[in-house]
Amino acid sequence: MNERSELLKNIDSHCETLEEQLIAWRRDFHAHPELSNREFRTAGIVAAHLRELGLKVQVNIAHTGVVALLEGAHPGPVVALRADMDALPVAEEVDLPFASEVTANYEGKTVSVMHACGHDAHTAILMCVASVLTAQKSNLKGSIKFIFQPAEEQAPRGEEGGAELMIKQGVLENPAPAAIFGLHVIAGITTGQIGYRSGPTMASSDTMRITVEGCQCHGAMPWMGIDPIVVASQVVMGLQTIESRQVDVTREPSIISVGSIHGGVRDNIIPDRVELLGTIRTFDETMRSDIAERVERTATHIAQSAGATAKVEVERGYDVTINHPALTAQMVPTLERVAGKDKVFISPKLTGAEDFSRYQQRIPGFFFFLGITPETTPRDQVASNHSPRFYVDESGLLLGARTLAHLAVDYLNTPS
Repeated sequence: MNERSELLKNIDSHCETLEEQLIAWRRDFHAHPELSNREFRTAGIVAAHLRELGLKVQVNIAHTGVVALLEGAHPGPVVALRADMDALPVAEEVDLPFASEVTANYEGKTVSVMHACGHDAHTAILMCVASVLTAQKSNLKGSIKFIFQPAEEQAPRGEEGGAELMIKQGVLENPAPAAIFGLHVIAGITTGQIGYRSGPTMASSDTMRITVEGCQCHGAMPWMGIDPIVVASQVVMGLQTIESRQVDVTREPSIISVGSIHGGVRDNIIPDRVELLGTIRTFDETMRSDIAERVERTATHIAQSAGATAKVEVERGYDVTINHPALTAQMVPTLERVAGKDKVFISPKLTGAEDFSRYQQRIPGFFFFLGITPETTPRDQVASNHSPRFYVDESGLLLGARTLAHLAVDYLNTPS
């Protein structure tokens, strides 16, 4: 057995001995979730653990972010591993002894808080990986930067946060990683399986706000005003023709969804104004810009035809998560070795968004999906990420830790 094989064997063995601790960390974070830019307790636990390992630790990056550097005993490149720490304003409905009962302030309201997207699992997995790789320091080439990121679910209104702010504050510098890896637990993928995709993998996410201005009048005499509710309804339907009739659907998929409509106060008053809030998802930057222009043209012209006006604002959010093709091809054999070739598959594009894309804009990145749904769960009973019934099969977490650790070691041992 050569030195590299021995190193990987030791990593697997150490991961197995830490599985109970890995699950305990995840349960603790799950019972104590924190919203974006408010991950104080989580960050404190992470930082204390990394310091105990003897790593160089930086805290308070992008508000609550934690970064640690492991320097191997032998020269080599730098690779980064990233986990996100924040939870969501969701009321948990899963019957678990460690279910969240936490509430917090969110946009001026008291809300329930839950790790409904699995970031508790991501944080625990990376803590485990840090322990395992630090124990192998004398056998490591190069350095590993552990990035524990806040606010992946977007910073509170009026605040900066997430990957973009971490990058602004130097997380990809001193030393600069040559590549970055990350994972996401995904409902609907069977425990023990890993999904990946080369190129565009997750969608961009832009917020669409449309304000339709009409003229208020009595509901019994609509001809005396201009009804913004009817106009807004026509705008919603008109937006759907962008997808069905205006863009080349063979190029890349895209989505326009209206998720919120507000207007009026009672049954017999036609209001002055209706506000629409929605999301635009694309996998191509040219299509992204084109669709935003079509949204504005469609809404304003429909409103104009009725004598109303429409103000359209499209706020750019996360960019397309694009797995670097060469890096992906290089690392797929690692996934297949760790999980088993029959357990690794090419994932379909996901219309969810990820700010891991921010790192990938600066350096080659590879982001993969970890299955955490029991094989016995009927597919029609699987609760998606962001659901109050989102469930993580903890027996799948060990594979996530092993895979991230193997990816780091394999990358650092690959000739330039």
